[in-house]
Amino acid sequence: MLNIIIILYFLIVAGIGIYARFQIKSPKDFYIAGKKSDVFQVSGSLLATILGGSAILGTLELSQQNGWAAIWFLVCASLGLFILAPISKYVNRFGKFTLPELLGRFYGEKAELISSAIIPIAWLGIIAAQIIGAAKILNGIGILGYSGAAILSGIIFILYTLIGGQKSILKTDMIQSFLILTVILFIFILTVGNNTLNIEYQEPQGLINSNFTIFDLAILFLTYSTTFIVGPDIYSRIFCAQSEKKAFRSVIITAIILLPFAFIITYLGVNTPVQDSAENISGIILYWQNQLPLWVYGLLIAALLSAVMSSADTTLLTASMIVSKMFYGPLENKTSYLATKISIIVIGIFSITISIFVSSIIQSLLIALSFFSGAFLVPTLAGLLSLKANKKMIVIAILTGGIIALAGKLIGIYENELIGNLLIIASFIINAIILFFPEPSKK
Repeated sequence: MLNIIIILYFLIVAGIGIYARFQIKSPKDFYIAGKKSDVFQVSGSLLATILGGSAILGTLELSQQNGWAAIWFLVCASLGLFILAPISKYVNRFGKFTLPELLGRFYGEKAELISSAIIPIAWLGIIAAQIIGAAKILNGIGILGYSGAAILSGIIFILYTLIGGQKSILKTDMIQSFLILTVILFIFILTVGNNTLNIEYQEPQGLINSNFTIFDLAILFLTYSTTFIVGPDIYSRIFCAQSEKKAFRSVIITAIILLPFAFIITYLGVNTPVQDSAENISGIILYWQNQLPLWVYGLLIAALLSAVMSSADTTLLTASMIVSKMFYGPLENKTSYLATKISIIVIGIFSITISIFVSSIIQSLLIALSFFSGAFLVPTLAGLLSLKANKKMIVIAILTGGIIALAGKLIGIYENELIGNLLIIASFIINAIILFFPEPSKK
């Protein structure tokens, strides 16, 4: 039964992807679905992208370590979207295909070039996080060992992204987001107050506790929430929206839906007993296999794989478009179109390699996001809000902010958490000081 459900799911997704492939008439259709997407398509795609391995599995992983404080992971994502909402109209208005193009519009060619070089490197960790998530799901149900599952998952992500680009991603994301939300909500309803299930209900823990302090929350906001305000994957969805109003509504709808599901997913994670914390995701999957009816469990696995695939496809396509534009010019030309597809394969292979050696979803995700947020939050917001900045200092601001934030994250993980967190905070301040440093007056 389980194998039938999973195979059926992949056949449906593949069928939609192939159907979308025949609707692609131009590179614009492949990159941003022709910029004709409505509110349901954009919000559905945003939800599916956000509720990927980095959100659902990441929240479950955190809930095993930090208890109810794990709820902040998705709450911070929602908060980032609420902040993005009022400026989403500018993203839709000024943006074309990628975030580096947007920065190039604000600060010139150097800004576009440096961001095009940096973002795909940082995004390798994001794509790897999705592959890690899929590998842990497949490993948890006993289909393959972790390394084999990572390789298989990566290959599937690459092939699906190649088939139909943004057209296929948007079409399947609507279905996948519905499946994800419905299955998670159904399991939550099934478990609450159901004495026939062997659920170990935990005593409520503080949202701020010894494992997750207020300082940790501030760092999570700076390194995670901010990537929803200026994230290339989020912007790629806004670029697809048919109008500024539809972009705004899509962001608001997504932010609102995330809030109750932050509670639901954390609840399921906290109340799932796992003996070996090092294998918490596989343990959670194994636990639910023994608790749920087989058909419900099969839908759960399909929903989790849906979430991971949605995030992986989006981030993989976004990174590949940026690389192609950097080396081959405007994305509309045939050479760049072909280069984008080649980049999908190359970036996918690198991400698979990372996923084999880094098995923590949260670690892979937050290391990559720390560098990105430290580098690009301040310049992107300044450009969108038309703040007066020193364009000559943009490259120094991006590199300095990103390097300090990355150093802070690594020091926090491997050496001293307090010093690392202080460096992350400093990265945003230093970035702003450099960017807004007044130009010498001309006499």
